Amino acid sequence: MVETTKAIVFSSIKYAEADLIVTCFTKSSGLKTYLLRGVLKSRKGALKPSYFQPLTQLEIVANHKNKGTLESIKEVKVLYPYTTLHTDIVKSSLVMFLSEMLKNTILEEETNEGLYLFLEASFQWLDHHEGIANFHTLFLLKLTAYLGFYPDTSAAHLPYFNLADGTFETEDFSVYCETGLRVAGLKQFFGINFDTISSLDLTKTQRMDVLHLVLEYYQLHLHGYKKPKSLAVLQQLFN
Repeated sequence: MVETTKAIVFSSIKYAEADLIVTCFTKSSGLKTYLLRGVLKSRKGALKPSYFQPLTQLEIVANHKNKGTLESIKEVKVLYPYTTLHTDIVKSSLVMFLSEMLKNTILEEETNEGLYLFLEASFQWLDHHEGIANFHTLFLLKLTAYLGFYPDTSAAHLPYFNLADGTFETEDFSVYCETGLRVAGLKQFFGINFDTISSLDLTKTQRMDVLHLVLEYYQLHLHGYKKPKSLAVLQQLFN
């Protein structure tokens, strides 16, 4: 079936001599993977490799067979040209990290318009703003709501955070309970939006500690979770 849909690029991998395998999250059909034949050699073709940089927002005309095989793209255009995301060194490092996280966490081929709109708006916000040191942590925390394991914050005043259950406790009930500065830092991210992240009271060390806590939370709740390789680059930049 030929569909016209919005799509956000998660990854682009060279295949054979001149092909690309591109994974996108589409508004109409969820996660899709496409084989783009000859795109690396064709200078006059409609499909250009530059269109498929991570997190690029596209409109595509695609042939979706929906048989679990690689799909094909007939036409493509950049729907939202970024002004800073792929040129600013800090933002481009965030793009590497977040696209890797998305590739590892969003696996289902099913429509999820709410998730698509969240991704679309988040990356447009990142493109337009400075003061982004806390962006990726809040983004990953908000993403858990769409993945089905956002923490229960109804008792967030309690001192212990149970990573396995996503709840706050009065006592250290299990090996997955955490307390201290990391949990205090995490609590600052509850109930806020991207416009207020620059006002968070966190040192560089606390910021990285909270990020690691969020990643540990992902590891406990996602089967087959892989530690992002790009995390090391991010640590160097923000330290």
